[in-house]
Amino acid sequence: MGENNGTVVIGAGPAGLTAAYELLRHGEPVRVFEADDVVGGISRTVERDGWRFDIGGHRFFTKVSRVEAFWHEILPDEDFLLRPRMSRIYYRGALYDYPLSAGNALRNLGVVEALRCVGSYGRARLRPPKDQSHFEGWVSARFGWRLYSIFFKTYTEKVWGMPADRLQADWAAQRIKNLSLSKAMVNALLPRRNRKDVASLIEEFQYPKHGPGMMWERCTEQVEKRGGSVRTGSWVTAVHRDPAARRATGVTVADADGERTEPADHVISSMPISALVHALRPAAPPEVRAAADDLRYRDFLTVALVVPEEFSFPDNWIYVHDPAAKVGRIQNFGSWSPYLVKDGRTCLGLEYFVFEDDEMWRTPDADLVALATGELERLGLVRPGCVEAGHVVRMPKAYPVYDERYQRNVDVIRDWLAREVPNVHPVGRNGMHRYNNQDHSMLTAMLTAENIAHDAGHDVWTVNVEQDYHEEKASSADRRRGDGRHGTGRDAPIVPARPALRRRVTEVHEAASAPVRRP
Repeated sequence: MGENNGTVVIGAGPAGLTAAYELLRHGEPVRVFEADDVVGGISRTVERDGWRFDIGGHRFFTKVSRVEAFWHEILPDEDFLLRPRMSRIYYRGALYDYPLSAGNALRNLGVVEALRCVGSYGRARLRPPKDQSHFEGWVSARFGWRLYSIFFKTYTEKVWGMPADRLQADWAAQRIKNLSLSKAMVNALLPRRNRKDVASLIEEFQYPKHGPGMMWERCTEQVEKRGGSVRTGSWVTAVHRDPAARRATGVTVADADGERTEPADHVISSMPISALVHALRPAAPPEVRAAADDLRYRDFLTVALVVPEEFSFPDNWIYVHDPAAKVGRIQNFGSWSPYLVKDGRTCLGLEYFVFEDDEMWRTPDADLVALATGELERLGLVRPGCVEAGHVVRMPKAYPVYDERYQRNVDVIRDWLAREVPNVHPVGRNGMHRYNNQDHSMLTAMLTAENIAHDAGHDVWTVNVEQDYHEEKASSADRRRGDGRHGTGRDAPIVPARPALRRRVTEVHEAASAPVRRP
């Protein structure tokens, strides 16, 4: 084939850096370009004034053995802490254990409210909601309206930014299929030990002592030590293709020194798949660009507040189900690792789920710090006036949104890429528009590296499709392998599509499939 131009990897998050490391393991040259000035993607650790923030919280727990081995190949055992898992639910001034504890729940609810919840559950079993096609109907049918409103409704609506009766029920079925009221009661009454068969109930997890970014900073060092290159502050602005040869030939990279073209035999892309489509030169056809335009993302911002250590709490995070507060979740970084905080103080990260064009996203940092401080005080988690400092971290495109057209859009893009540029390989969460956890993102990269190095023929789109993640392990016979086009994978609901774009995408698809009329 002549000169080996190697592989260009777009993005230095978990998927991109794993791909680079694995390609070098197989003896393949690789160059990584990252637009941001830090590596790690959403798994980065942000540092401000000596404080380190984990964006979203990353428990290092996996059922994928090769990912586990990778983690420990990159970081020595002494760099991992074994941390207790603890999360609670905040609702109307009380903290509820999660998983549920019978005594704790009864004390918080009170006997009267607990009986009302049981009565509500009984009514739902006798006369279930007629419409169970949406999240609200499906969950309230199985838990009763009162428990649904306390433990499911508010937080779900904060995360996805819309009423729960507009979210599809299939997500609820996937997310809580192993958590019925009866199972919750059994879990509440039995001892808490040895719950590792249910991943969301694990008792402890591994954690890099300086945060998850430590893993990817060290991985970057290893990639460079082995002969690869990782360039931050480098935007891939174009992916060039040869339509006649049906291959990508290289990329244009822009950095502080200007623009240049980097040749490539393969391109691994962890950039948002919508951005990948728009970077192609010559341009992709209209129906493919329209599909890319129709993909949506949920964005995320963290307001980290420094407070005296007396306001620390043992939880990794607290879910805020109180409808009076905008904050969705509060991390205590000191509970993840003492190396993230400073002596005598801790840092609480208030997490807000937003869209990038929301007013909150555009709000100045100082105003966001004031808002978060006020919420923390009103919730009673700190004493008024004790917040010493605040920092804001914005993370665009944190969660790919699944609407009723997303799968069709992804299929249109995926099929066209496979046909016209088969040496362009989407990987990872945004690269595939799939709500993967870090370990599944890494697995897509590992399989892609084997495809490039050994023509292994792996279908990376089958990773995390109807595979259990937070629930119990299923037998291989229970898992649908298929072609990777079914199911939402891990914990992401189908949300309603935007009507304005629905018409446009339909028109473009119809125009693309219409017969050509000749004069």
